Amino acid sequence: MMKSRSGGGANCKVERKTAEKYRRMHMKSLCDKLSSIIPKEHRTIAKDVLTQQDNFDQATSYIKTLRERIERLKQRKLMQTSRVRNDMTMRFPSPIVEVRHQDLNLEILLISDLNKRFMFREVVNVIEEEGAEVVNASFSIVGDKIYHTIHSQAVSSRIGLEASRVYKRLKDLIN
Repeated sequence: MMKSRSGGGANCKVERKTAEKYRRMHMKSLCDKLSSIIPKEHRTIAKDVLTQQDNFDQATSYIKTLRERIERLKQRKLMQTSRVRNDMTMRFPSPIVEVRHQDLNLEILLISDLNKRFMFREVVNVIEEEGAEVVNASFSIVGDKIYHTIHSQAVSSRIGLEASRVYKRLKDLIN
């Protein structure tokens, strides 16, 4: 069962022609789609007079314009972010020490810069020397700040805690 070469070749030729026709139609539809997304304000030549090469050139030019705009926006965002950080630094001098006292409980909030570190062990020692034991301690880093939260409780209900003394000692320690 041999097939003739001429019959198979003609069929193959028709398939190639059909495939090429569909490829060209697909490319034309993609070029039309590309042309439709370029804004009117960016066009230098009327849409109905555009050649395919003109269409590609305008699309390329538009993409370059968008990239430049993105870079300018990134720079502006970066400047605004640094300005906000500088404003925050001016508003919140670091380090910050807050001591809240309620009944036998003491809550301490310490905020410091990443580059201004202190020995956490020393903070715990101050709290314990003032008659409290640390119940819970945590920290988190947000931007360029470290936030420490320490919950403690008086060892003896009879002696209690003097929050102002804890505050002064912590302030001295951190500064």
